[in-house]
Formats: sequence, structure tokens, C-alpha cells
Amino acid sequence: MAAEISETASDTQSNSVGQYLANHLRDYGMVLALIAIMAFFQVMTDGTMLRPVNITNLFLQNSYIIIMALGMLLVIVAGHIDLSVGSVVGFVGALAAVMMVSWEWSIYLTVPCCLAVGILIGAAQGYWIAYWRIPSFIVTLAGMLVFRGASLWLLEGQSIGPFPRQFQALSTGFIPDMLPFVKTIFSVERLNGFGLVTGIVIAGLIVWMGLRSRARNMAYGMQAEPMSFFIARNVIVAGAIIFVSYKLSTFRGLPNVLITMGVLTIIYAFLTESTTLGRRIYALGGNEKAAKLSGIRTERLTFLTFVNMGMLAALAGLVFAARLNTATPKAGVSFELDVIAAVFIGGASMSGGVGKIVGAVVGAFIMGVMNNGMSIMGIGIDYQQVIKGLVLLAAVIFDVYNKNKQS
Repeated sequence: MAAEISETASDTQSNSVGQYLANHLRDYGMVLALIAIMAFFQVMTDGTMLRPVNITNLFLQNSYIIIMALGMLLVIVAGHIDLSVGSVVGFVGALAAVMMVSWEWSIYLTVPCCLAVGILIGAAQGYWIAYWRIPSFIVTLAGMLVFRGASLWLLEGQSIGPFPRQFQALSTGFIPDMLPFVKTIFSVERLNGFGLVTGIVIAGLIVWMGLRSRARNMAYGMQAEPMSFFIARNVIVAGAIIFVSYKLSTFRGLPNVLITMGVLTIIYAFLTESTTLGRRIYALGGNEKAAKLSGIRTERLTFLTFVNMGMLAALAGLVFAARLNTATPKAGVSFELDVIAAVFIGGASMSGGVGKIVGAVVGAFIMGVMNNGMSIMGIGIDYQQVIKGLVLLAAVIFDVYNKNKQS
């Protein structure tokens, strides 16, 4: 009898986990896809994918895409699109080069000025979209052409560089080891103790926040995820963070740009999930007329999403220029396609109102891992473009299928 009860409970738990996964396929599907893609390339590249130097390169190579994906998610959730971000990246990088190399301005003056220019660009485009109701596709397509031409004009068709080392550190710098005694504890000669401890602390905080959130949901009678799934998810996430931080710590430690990405991701995740402003952006994308009738100032909200996108595109332009150590007329070409693809692959809906910050980051990493893995395997750029296009198409088909299934 006891065996029958145990078997029944096990079946119920299994069904519960399966049902929960099926109901949250949009949230976890892309994470599982990222794990599968990384495992595939780890095998196909004979272990090169997860080497410390390659993991570091993954963060450095995809930092500007992830930064822009955070802003693009808000734009797409609000029901719009921004095709100008790649050109803004190139223009801001060119402006920074002219300021620091040609005019000899300091980094402390150049960076705020470039961010301010990005904000002004976003405000100019957002004004026409929000208050004049001109489709964002047209306005930002015009912006893409305008700022591409402005970059050529600023640089006079030439490359400008190199940049001061302080500026290069925005992208290629690393956090120094402030806990050197840790390497003696783990008996590892080349180990950045600060990087490893930071990863362990972050993993612990994520588990603690998950437990706290679960307890709060259960106290209010809200349906919580199955306990076995909750444990498995937290073990995988915490283990992945500690594994990556250990790998980074055995190379050069935590890249500066990783800290920038992490802080921005936390800020925007909090903004979208825990603030009134974030909920209003989702309401705007879900049904603009209903949002307006409920008292939301939809024009101002649309305007602010493009201002934010302009600022993040400018920041990405500075990071990209610092990584290249030069400003070139072709910088930022087709970046908008990678950013938009990352957001859609991460689970955002074409019609607006749906999408998460974590999903956009995961989507960007899927694109980055594919680019990196295919390059290591020696796959030509022509085949890479075809494969990335098919992955994007599959993500959109998956979104449409989910919508039809729910309706």
C-alpha cells in the first residue's frame, strides 16, 4: 500500500513538473536551447568552447549586443522597432575618436558628452514616433541612413585611433584581484580570488532571493513551481555561475564590461518586473488604446523608451570603439539585425507586450555562442548567416505557434 502511494505521488510530481514546463515553455525553452547549443559546440570543438580564454572572449565579443538588447527589448515590448542602433554605435564611436584623438579631450569629458548625444538622438527619433505618430520603422530607417552618413563625414572616410588606455579599459580591462589570499586556499597558482568569490556570492544571492520569492508566493496563496523543479533550476543556475566565474578567474579575472552588463541587466530586470513604469510599458505594447484609456501617458512612455535606447546605443558604441581601439567608417554595420534577432530569439513577441530582460540576454548569448562556435569550427561566414537566419525564423515560428496554441 505504501509503495502504491509513493508511486502515485511520484507520478503526480512528474506530471506537475511536465505541466509546469509546458506552461512556461517560453520562459525556459531558450535557456535549454542555450545549454544544448553550448554542449554541442563543446563537443564539436574538442573542448575549446568552455576554455577560460574563450569564455572571456564570448563576453567581450557580445557585450555591446547585450547592452543594446536591454533597450531594444523595451522598444519591442512597447510595440515598436529601432533600426538605427547600429548606425548610432558607429556615429558615437566616431565622435569619441574625434574628441579624444583629434581634439585631445579627456575620457571624463568625452564619455558623458557621447552618452548625452545618444540621449538626444533617441529623443529626436522618439519625438516623431510618439507625438507625430510616424511609424518607428520609417523614422529609425531614416536615422540609420543619417547617422551612417554622419559617421563617414566625421571620420572623413578614414579610421581614427588609437585611444587612451583608460578608454580601452571600458571594454578590455579586468577587475584586479583584491582577494589574493583565496588562491592559497584553493591551491591554484593562477586564480583571481575576487572573481571566484564574487561568483559564489552572486550564486548564493540568487538562491536566497529564489527561496524568499517562493516563500512570499506561498504565503499569499499563489501557485509556486514544483519543489523538485525549483531545486533543479537553482542548482543549475548557481552551478553555472560558479563554473563561469572559476573559469574566468583562472584566466584574467572578471572583465570590466561583464560588471557593466551585469549591473545593467539587474537594473532593467528590476525596472520591467517590479516597477509601475515597467508594467505600463507592457500595457502599452499589449493594447495601446486600453492603456491610454486607463490613464497611462502612452506618448511620453514611447518617447522615453527611445531615449533609453539612444543612451544604451551610445554606451555600446563606446564599448565597441574601446574594444577595437579605433573608430572606423563601417563600425556598427548590421548590429541592429543581431540585436533585434537576440530579442526575438529570447522570447519577445512581434506584436509587443511580451518579453523579458533575461530572455533578451539569453538570446544574445545564443547568437554569440553560435558565432563563436561556428568560427572555431571553420564554418564560412556565408553559412553562418544562413544558419543564424534559420534560427531567427524558428524563434518567430515558435512565438506564433505558442500564441495560436494559447488562443
